[in-house]
Amino acid sequence: MKLWLPKIFVIRCWQFLVVMVTILFGCFSLSHSKCDFEAIFNFGDSNSDTGGFWAAFPAQSGPFGMTYFNRPAGRASDGRLIIDFLAQGLGLPFLSPYLQSIGSNYRHGANYATLASTVLLPNTSLFVTGISPFSLAIQLNQMKEFKTKVDEFQCSSSSYHGTGIAGVKQYLPQVVSQIAGTIKEVYGLGGRAFLVFNLAPVGCYPALLVERPNNSSDVDEFGCVISYNNAVVDYNNMLKETLTQTGEALSNASLIYVDTHSVLLQLFRHPTSYGLRYGTKACCGHGGGTYNFDPNLYCGNTKVINGSTVTATACSDPENYVSWDGIHTTESANKIIAQAILNGSYFDPPFPLHQLCDIHSIG
Repeated sequence: MKLWLPKIFVIRCWQFLVVMVTILFGCFSLSHSKCDFEAIFNFGDSNSDTGGFWAAFPAQSGPFGMTYFNRPAGRASDGRLIIDFLAQGLGLPFLSPYLQSIGSNYRHGANYATLASTVLLPNTSLFVTGISPFSLAIQLNQMKEFKTKVDEFQCSSSSYHGTGIAGVKQYLPQVVSQIAGTIKEVYGLGGRAFLVFNLAPVGCYPALLVERPNNSSDVDEFGCVISYNNAVVDYNNMLKETLTQTGEALSNASLIYVDTHSVLLQLFRHPTSYGLRYGTKACCGHGGGTYNFDPNLYCGNTKVINGSTVTATACSDPENYVSWDGIHTTESANKIIAQAILNGSYFDPPFPLHQLCDIHSIG
């Protein structure tokens, strides 16, 4: 099983805590190749949503999907997500969204992720428009319901408004606790191997940087906001400690901390070292400049500004960017992160994924 973790975005007057949790189940090896995992069940937000939100609220348009699918495919990227590459690397098909009734195939798992989902249930007094109703708890209940109705996989056959960084940090213990609780519940459903992904360096995200403070002492040499990245480090340390404690209470379970934070931080800081050109500049956006991000006009949207109709369009070369739309990563960045995960370089403690599965190349 694999577990994926929260991303925190603190942009302008809104914040949201979201989670991506990927769970791999295995009963026996696949016939065409060796792999102890034959199904993936994913919980999360837009970073791993393969079409759930847009199945519930159809509206996605170009330029999303331009690199790989050649059409909008329900993903907040120009192409494939990290979860797509992980599935490919394990020899599995792309995950079908749980909320998509047409064209879905759940023989190798299901995806409960939806755009803007939260770890904690939304607080109605602080509720912000645009947050998904499908919180982590709701997604977990969806999986439970799915499990009671489907036997193919049996082995026998939150958002907080206007609180600032200090306000967000006070909720982190609750977030970590909720994730630990979810792990325990999935453990009760049969899960034994959890890969838990830490939090990205959100202080380097174009969507946050365009609103960065004027205080230059809070900006590092790479142009990232120090205070936000320090908060991320605090959260990641809290997560790692909690995983150790949780693992001690679960017999025969492997809880693996995956440091994707380090991979993405290097991508933002040194994009050219990975064959990319732009670290903290969005491919799809409006305004150009250093970040090419306008908080009033998101990727693909059209709006009248100062009497003129403008559209936030995509660059012609997303393969050169780390950031797709200021908030999400491009297919190129997702592939690099997925490769680092699949080769096990960032597992703590080490986890023999390559011994449990024949790792496929990801193109």
